[in-house]
Amino acid sequence: MSESLPLFPLQTVLFPDAVLPLRIFESRYIDMVRECMRAGHGFGVVARFSGDEGAAPWHARIGTEAVITDFNTLDDGLLGLQTRGQRRFVLEATRAREDGLLVGEIEWLAPEPARPIAARHGALQTLMHELLRHQELAAQLQVDPDNATSLGFALASILPLDLGQAQQLLEIRDPAERLDALMPLVEQAAVRSEND
Repeated sequence: MSESLPLFPLQTVLFPDAVLPLRIFESRYIDMVRECMRAGHGFGVVARFSGDEGAAPWHARIGTEAVITDFNTLDDGLLGLQTRGQRRFVLEATRAREDGLLVGEIEWLAPEPARPIAARHGALQTLMHELLRHQELAAQLQVDPDNATSLGFALASILPLDLGQAQQLLEIRDPAERLDALMPLVEQAAVRSEND
């Protein structure tokens, strides 16, 4: 059964359990935050893609619920939010409210079952253990390196991916397939960092 969820289209992909800091300044989004906090639910983050050569921008059909974990007033007077990704959803339809806020009719995607890491993905698991040695990064990540779903989402959230690559990883519904897709992306990122 579908339900309504306020949407925040952004030029980023939010993965489950990933942290997303936001600066809020438009009144429709300030109202959205107020409503979400009052009702005790999150809002949907969907990737917003620029249209090519004059085509209208569009947003992805699969997104992630963002739950507000903290808020404060920033030095510039804007509202600062700390959010964390939760459940993924599929957009069935959208409508705009009078204030311009986009609201989606959504279906929640079933959570992926916990699966162990396959031997072919051992290098990704080792990489995550190395990354978790960095305190600043470890504080941001909420990851179980022994769970294929958790490992895949955590790696996808910190790799320097373009919007299309990140969205493809979010849309994959099999954790082993996501880790397969991450292998060449991790190798490309390693080559780029060596060349910088």
